[in-house]
Amino acid sequence: MEYKATLFDGKALERAFIRIAHEISEQNENLKDIVLVGIKTRGVPFANRLAKYMFEKIDNSFNVPVGILDITDFRDDADRNHSNKNAGEIPVDITGKTVIITDDVIYTGRTARAALDALITFGRPAKIQFAVIVDRGHREVPIRADYVGKNIPTSKNEVIKVGLSEIDKNDFVEIYE
Repeated sequence: MEYKATLFDGKALERAFIRIAHEISEQNENLKDIVLVGIKTRGVPFANRLAKYMFEKIDNSFNVPVGILDITDFRDDADRNHSNKNAGEIPVDITGKTVIITDDVIYTGRTARAALDALITFGRPAKIQFAVIVDRGHREVPIRADYVGKNIPTSKNEVIKVGLSEIDKNDFVEIYE
């Protein structure tokens, strides 16, 4: 892979996270019914940061619950029997709640589809929404993100790499070819 450009630095990512947190609060009447669920790996720190910004900047009277989805066993190239598979952990009952699944990049949509399968093992939410840092296009399944940090049209030869300080020591979005 050959580095092409840095598309976001840490400050730009923080602004995107704050904007998404505000969009979530504007589009959902009762913030106390929201549960953020991050897709392992970078979707988890993204969910934690959204919860932090929702607490600090929007309504500091409650903490938004954050869970972890492990979609490894739910991918469409894996065995289809989901009965004994580990789907991660969510600290509250999601039945009747608005669940916002978070991930770093949406590309083909297959990860998001697997996340839906994994999420349903925890209960039946009233509503499911999807937040991503980057939408790069090229869907193979009919899934879209409700909240997007940045739409970055790419070719199929390009790769978007998102770095988050909790995992990668720095915050960035880079493009490679």
